[in-house]
Amino acid sequence: MLKKVTELVRELASPVVVEAGCTLWDVEYVREAGAWYLRLYLDKPGSEVDILDCEKVSRAVEPLLDEADPIEGSYTFEVSSAGAERALKRPSDFAQFMGSPVAVKLYQNRDGRKEFAGTLKSYDEQSGAVTVTVGTADMVFQKAETALVRLRVEF
Repeated sequence: MLKKVTELVRELASPVVVEAGCTLWDVEYVREAGAWYLRLYLDKPGSEVDILDCEKVSRAVEPLLDEADPIEGSYTFEVSSAGAERALKRPSDFAQFMGSPVAVKLYQNRDGRKEFAGTLKSYDEQSGAVTVTVGTADMVFQKAETALVRLRVEF
């Protein structure tokens, strides 16, 4: 059921998002602190997603959600920018940001720590393994051990 909700919402929202000059980075349906949240994360090629983009998409998608009614019960609907430190989830995300600074968070400690910062070197579509250059060493993180891979902003 969970996957179907995000897929249906993606199908409903995508044309509206494109019409607003943005791309739909991700759709998330999650339970936090006892409440359900449906979130759309936007990206905008060549510039930053701003509050007006989010508002425009929100106002256009909300009636579509009301009409399609893909979610039983109450939830909070949010539209926001994917952000500079967005999570990389799909093969296309990894391909787009190859060579970029990333942070990898693991479920279990490895070498006494759970987070590694480095440069995205490769992504294996078959296994989901991510290779990151940390310092001078290439480290491979298997999909099963990886909680999150996100972009990292360097100052």
